[in-house]
Amino acid sequence: MTDKKYPQFTDEHDMFRKAVRDYCEKELAPNAEEWEEARLFPREVFQEMGKLGFLGCRFPEEVGGAGGDTWYTAVFAEELPRCQMAGLAMSILVQSDMATPIINEVGSDEQKEEFLVPALKGEKIAALGVSEPGAGSDVAGIRTTAKKDGDDYIINGQKTWITNGTRADFITLAARTDPDDRYGGISLFLFPTDTPGFEVGNKLEKIGNHSSDTAELFFEDCRIPSRYLLGHEGAGFYYIMQNFQGERLVGALTGTSGAQIVVNNTIQYCQEREAFGRPLTGFQVTRHKIVDMETRLEACRTLTYHATDLFDRGVPAQREISMAKLMVGDTAMSVIDECLQLHGGMGYVEEGSVARAWRDTRLLSIGGGTSEIMKEIISKLMNL
Repeated sequence: MTDKKYPQFTDEHDMFRKAVRDYCEKELAPNAEEWEEARLFPREVFQEMGKLGFLGCRFPEEVGGAGGDTWYTAVFAEELPRCQMAGLAMSILVQSDMATPIINEVGSDEQKEEFLVPALKGEKIAALGVSEPGAGSDVAGIRTTAKKDGDDYIINGQKTWITNGTRADFITLAARTDPDDRYGGISLFLFPTDTPGFEVGNKLEKIGNHSSDTAELFFEDCRIPSRYLLGHEGAGFYYIMQNFQGERLVGALTGTSGAQIVVNNTIQYCQEREAFGRPLTGFQVTRHKIVDMETRLEACRTLTYHATDLFDRGVPAQREISMAKLMVGDTAMSVIDECLQLHGGMGYVEEGSVARAWRDTRLLSIGGGTSEIMKEIISKLMNL
């Protein structure tokens, strides 16, 4: 449980933390090997988390949420890695913090009732459809089009690297409504996947995050009613940039916590594993490596909590959130690589969770904006 050196967390946050931790450790983690091998976890996990109130912890009560603050999201993001499957955590966070917050912020009452409420209940699975083969971090470069035709829009194009893509019931979809306006020509739509002309292409085989599905999606003359336009036409790029802040923040929170769990497990391993007649922690080099890792993670946690505090208070935090994601992406990978080294041969076999964490963590400095893009954002905010 959280100690009181972090005053942001109240007794209510601690109760929520225990509920999420218990569920992840008792109901999810025992299935890790099976679901990783299957390359998918059961749909029922969304429904169970919805019933437990996890998916809507910081959404307003009027849409089925719990009305909590951003620190409930922080707790949720920190405890999810205890399921021992970063892929599952990614899929759930897409549902709770990437594809749905913008619906609550700019969606109509009808859109919230049709899409957001069932998503928070876990009855409908959501995906975020932004990335394309030629437009990953460069959101303004998307080519999928949405052309107005009477009272409808006709969608044509392709998306890729879409988490939950093979089984999403709807997609929060970015498409170009004006081919001549790079930034102001993008709009967001709520796209039901039972729309004729929609097709799931390849389910992508990744080097990590195996328990989540990641797909290519194709749209051919898909006709949707104009009431599925989310917010204002032409404002999509700016909605996405706004939405990225929450996505990158939960990435930093989850990455820090996930790396801390691996370090904690590594400390226990080094205390129990003997070499040359003494435990690994009997060697100064081991102790100092552990201290270095713990120090770096504490720095990540402090920066990420600072960014969370700004975000929760509505203070512009793009700089701090980008810094947190940049720092955590690089640090978590380095720390877990060191943990694998300390495990020796046991770190290199599939039966050890450190190998899975090593594979999964590589995504942190890529997904949601690469480390290079984070540096570009920060440099612009520094007027460099």
